[in-house]
Amino acid sequence: MASEYLKWKYRDVKPEEKRELTPAEKRKNWWEYHWWQLLLAIVGAAAAVSLVLTMLGVGQVKPDYQMAYVGSAALSEELAAEMEQAAAALGEDCDGDGAVTVRLNRYQHYAPDSADSNAMLYAQATEAKLVGDLEGCDSYFFLLEDPAWFQERYGVLVLPDGGEPAEDADGTACAVRVCDCPALAALLGEDGGADGPLGSLWLARRGFWTDKTSANPEQCQALWAVLTAGAAR
Repeated sequence: MASEYLKWKYRDVKPEEKRELTPAEKRKNWWEYHWWQLLLAIVGAAAAVSLVLTMLGVGQVKPDYQMAYVGSAALSEELAAEMEQAAAALGEDCDGDGAVTVRLNRYQHYAPDSADSNAMLYAQATEAKLVGDLEGCDSYFFLLEDPAWFQERYGVLVLPDGGEPAEDADGTACAVRVCDCPALAALLGEDGGADGPLGSLWLARRGFWTDKTSANPEQCQALWAVLTAGAAR
């Protein structure tokens, strides 16, 4: 007669029936194992949409006017904003969006013999951006530390009256000092004085020799006339 232990050991054991999960339990299990994949997918999709919108210019404020600062000294955010606001106060709403917007693009260059390798790399990147600006006709106005150097290097400036300068003309003939522009200097206050960080710079405009021009060329020409009205030549 088999012992009670053997009976128990070799007893018929029925497998536990597998319970069907409820829809809520299935969703919970799926979320526990896949939440990070869903998060990555959402982040990736958002990044792709943001990139496409940026490329299309959706949601970006398009300036009515563009100006480029070119100099060896850095131009602070505060001074850049001050110049943008002063120029905007004298301009007009070109695109009808209810606001006059001026964008000041800043290009700081370095001496070619700079021993700072990081500075040279930055200078090369800045040079590429400036050339892109010039080729794309982005900036109509130029705020220059040294108009003679700029004109010799790029040759895009015209005389204040819009005439084409002589080949051997000094670049200063194409520019007027900010402090000599009464309306603009008045809006800039002390910073627009002869010894001020903005007043000591030169204001110039570029010429166009093909059908390609900056945006809103007629309004840019009108703003130039207002900016330089009464300026000493």
